[in-house]
Amino acid sequence: MGLGGCIILIAVGAILTFATDWKMEGLNVTVAGLVMMAVGIIGVAAFTSIARRRRAVPPVQTTVVEPDHDRRDY
Repeated sequence: MGLGGCIILIAVGAILTFATDWKMEGLNVTVAGLVMMAVGIIGVAAFTSIARRRRAVPPVQTTVVEPDHDRRDY
């Protein structure tokens, strides 16, 4: 699930929680909306964490070559 799907989950969950007054037998719409918002927030956090790791550039390591003083060129 990408970032867009997570944002849609948050939006639909907020609509179910705060903007509806539906009554369904066997399903509490308010709790279902809260669960959808929680899953969406967790998804956004996971997505941004993974995206941040992918963008991280490893530091450039320079190789230092020191001259060999013990060697004699004739």
